Amino acid sequence: MSNKHVISLELNGDAVEFLCEPRQTLLEVLRDILHLTGTKEGCSNGNCGACTVLFNGRPVVSCLVLAMECEDAKIRTIEGVACDGALDEIQNAFLEGAALQCGICTPGFIVQAQALLDENPNPSEDEIRFYLAGNLCRCTGYDKIVRAVQAAAEQRRAATTAG
Repeated sequence: MSNKHVISLELNGDAVEFLCEPRQTLLEVLRDILHLTGTKEGCSNGNCGACTVLFNGRPVVSCLVLAMECEDAKIRTIEGVACDGALDEIQNAFLEGAALQCGICTPGFIVQAQALLDENPNPSEDEIRFYLAGNLCRCTGYDKIVRAVQAAAEQRRAATTAG
């Protein structure tokens, strides 16, 4: 008798079904079953933010979410940030501002920044630092990351007023 369960959800805008065991985390399912390896495993205990995804529009660390909790949820991963093959403003700002080095933390920072800018399109530096506080980076020193989020916010505001 199988202990696996069928889970249905929306993943990056597409309807998805998968089988999972009750113990499997969303991170494990994303990487090992659905083969979406953009979401990174950093610590596996919720402390680093590398595996951040949007769960019904809110950022969560996917290593602490059981996949079974995701029934009928809307999940957005780093693979769902770009639109029609074009990088999002945040992704461009990270590249242009050299806000990444090894890349392990980058997807989590980008998804977390996406949630911030969706919630607050004009955050102050302190608000950015506070919102990103759960995401850890060993390489960049955070200043370039904060500047990248500021640049992305400015680009989004300019696009909104122009269009």
